[in-house]
Amino acid sequence: MNLNNEFLKFCEDKEYEINENQISIIKKLSKFYNLNFKQSLFKKIFTKKNIKLGFYLVGDVGVGKTMILNFFFNSLKEKKIRLHFNEFMIKFHEYVHKNKKNRKNNGLDKFVKDLSKKTKLIYFDEFQVTNIVDAMILGKLFEKIFESKLRVIFSSNIKIKDLYKNGLQRDQFMPFIKILEHNCSEIELEIPEDYRTNKNIPLDRFLSPIDESSNFKFNKFFRKMTKNREKTTKILDIKGRKIVIKNFYDRVTKFNFDELFNNNLGSEDYIRIAKESDLIFIENLPNFNEDNSNQQQRFITFIDIIYEKKIPLMIKSEVDLNSLCSSKSLTEPFKRTLSRLYEMTSQKLN
Repeated sequence: MNLNNEFLKFCEDKEYEINENQISIIKKLSKFYNLNFKQSLFKKIFTKKNIKLGFYLVGDVGVGKTMILNFFFNSLKEKKIRLHFNEFMIKFHEYVHKNKKNRKNNGLDKFVKDLSKKTKLIYFDEFQVTNIVDAMILGKLFEKIFESKLRVIFSSNIKIKDLYKNGLQRDQFMPFIKILEHNCSEIELEIPEDYRTNKNIPLDRFLSPIDESSNFKFNKFFRKMTKNREKTTKILDIKGRKIVIKNFYDRVTKFNFDELFNNNLGSEDYIRIAKESDLIFIENLPNFNEDNSNQQQRFITFIDIIYEKKIPLMIKSEVDLNSLCSSKSLTEPFKRTLSRLYEMTSQKLN
């Protein structure tokens, strides 16, 4: 596979700026594909070079990692799946739970065996690990994934050696880091600007501060988007937990910040909310600091999920997007959130 010409045409059609660093990544992806999918059996047996089954693309927010890997993923004809990592781990835990009559390792083996029947390649965008339960199982899980010759591509703004940094019981996470380092080509994409925030696009759906003017604009747009839609109360049942959406207008949903992030909700809950929503309104977004870091972590998880699902947002915030602060421990992942918020509150709605 030679993706170079196809990528140049793709950039031309989309009116994207051609960047040599991105072209270099495309060439490496072509090599990754040819080694993993097109190399002859003879060469695979006698090649002296260890073939890496993983491709780990790391770089700062907004440099085009997702755009490049989406292009590569869409170019593949082989069986493939693209999943948000939290969604993947939820599926894994549910599978193991259903097979709990067997020992956990057997459930893990069977999960990977079934997975390898369905796909040849898995794509995780904006990969990160924040959950201690996931952190403790990832070593064994990915050891089996690579043993099954599944190919995995990752995008992340965190280098492999820094994953789950300062996390609880990180020593139990280190085997996973070694497995990734052994099985993945780690490539860094460096571009000195964030493409998402460098377009000078007005943030029509990120309103601040919270005053009469922003309230008027927020409510006016909300009325426009819910016109002729009946208001109902939507109750979601997630493994016995009840989540009540008080403002549900036929897949247009509105929440106060506290409803979504002051309660003990997680990725599984946010994935379910995303499945019920085509447009989400959020009121009263606060600034973040050390006192509300738990809420900030939930907000980061939520934004990752609805970005993956391509759900647009309208937000009313205490401060403008350029002034949003962060707790110290979440500074790096929050950069990705801020970058995504630019895109999610400026894109035109269909």
